[in-house]
Amino acid sequence: MESYKKEFISFLESAGVLKFGDFTAKSGRKIPYFINAGDIKTGAQIRRLGEFYAKAYLENLGKKRTVLFGPAYKGIPIAVSAAAALADEGVDVPFFFNRKEAKDHGEGGTLVGYVPKAGEEVVIVEDVITAGTAIRESMEILGKLDGVKVTAVFIMVDRGEKGRTELSAMEEIEREFGVKVYSVVNVYDIIEYLEDSGSNAENVERIRKYLTVNGAVK
Repeated sequence: MESYKKEFISFLESAGVLKFGDFTAKSGRKIPYFINAGDIKTGAQIRRLGEFYAKAYLENLGKKRTVLFGPAYKGIPIAVSAAAALADEGVDVPFFFNRKEAKDHGEGGTLVGYVPKAGEEVVIVEDVITAGTAIRESMEILGKLDGVKVTAVFIMVDRGEKGRTELSAMEEIEREFGVKVYSVVNVYDIIEYLEDSGSNAENVERIRKYLTVNGAVK
């Protein structure tokens, strides 16, 4: 495994973003580990997270100018920090996010920040994809913007799980919407990281058992 992936998983664990236990995902699945960007609580942590997203962006898209969209709520600070980190690398991209409920005063509407123009490309930044539910919600929101095309999605972790079929949720999103989905790490990187630590045998076993039922066909 590349050193930056180990560094990223270590960061997620130390920041409390990566947890082990019994959780329920948005999809309704009972999962043995949880990735929650909402546990990023300090300026140093969100800055570091943005740097990892910027690294993934530059590795896959180069210095191409797009527009970042951060879905409410967890995607909002990710979009802001990633945009700031990209600016430090000489790539100044605009960003925007949505409100859960439309504002009926002031500027109104459900979108805040930059308004993408026809012909511009939008990149979604999220924390994880489990069954693809949240990404489909974002695609519905962005589909209402005339002439705007979503071309990529960046997430922290590819959970390697089935979506609505035997394919992974990432693969389903790619096929359904014609967008590329990139992750900094995947669940098998996490398993390797835990195995190397030598003190997480129980968590490794629980994750492997979960994947035998919910894992996508590789």
